[in-house]
Amino acid sequence: MSFSFEIEPTINGESIAYFRIMRPEMRNAVNYDVMSGLEEFLDRIEDDPEISFAVISGEGNLAFCSGGDLSDFHGFQTAEDAWPMLSRGAKILYRIATLPMPTIALINGAAVGGGCELATACDYRLVASHAKAGFIQGTLAITSGWGGATLLFEKNSPHDQLLQLTSRASVHSADKLKELGWATEVYNGDADAALDQFLAPMLKVHRNVHRAYKSIATRKWQANNLREAMQEEARVCSVLWESDAHHEAVQRFLTKNK
Repeated sequence: MSFSFEIEPTINGESIAYFRIMRPEMRNAVNYDVMSGLEEFLDRIEDDPEISFAVISGEGNLAFCSGGDLSDFHGFQTAEDAWPMLSRGAKILYRIATLPMPTIALINGAAVGGGCELATACDYRLVASHAKAGFIQGTLAITSGWGGATLLFEKNSPHDQLLQLTSRASVHSADKLKELGWATEVYNGDADAALDQFLAPMLKVHRNVHRAYKSIATRKWQANNLREAMQEEARVCSVLWESDAHHEAVQRFLTKNK
């Protein structure tokens, strides 16, 4: 199984939903099976009023998520080939971003490419001190394709630092991510303990309060046509996907990593 999810009650009667990518041998890269798992997870929790928080993580300590699995996706040659996968990814991230309950990315390792987009879709990002993250899609001559850059600019500031975060196509340390405002907190040691410590004060507040504040954000995003903007980001990526520059960059990457 390439993913798992569960809903666990807390001692004070709240419930927390957990989704974990379980492909450590592939650095928790997203393939079609993980996409289906995320959709199933979202179907299960979207309308459940008892859930206080949703947590997304990756198996192991090396990677939260290394983005899209090129072994599944590198065969796309044209914009038309790439569009269904990119559009589907953007729809999934939009659903994560607009869940009625707050979401937490528990970043226990590298979050790069689409993995950085996935984490950006969440409301909070708890980043292990050894972890690194970055919008590295530019190294493959494409942009982010699942709406992650749209979410980044919608949620965070300042503009110039965010533009560097995307356009330099490099990875950044946990401390730098905290400085940029992308990381909510940087933790040392056990990820589950860090999550418990982060959630403890918020679990003292009724879930309806958290949901009410979340709805304020989502109303703003809906007014700004966030869904359409994320789909446009996917469309732009699909156009770049069919370029010779992208195909050559992917071939170099696959050759280097054989």
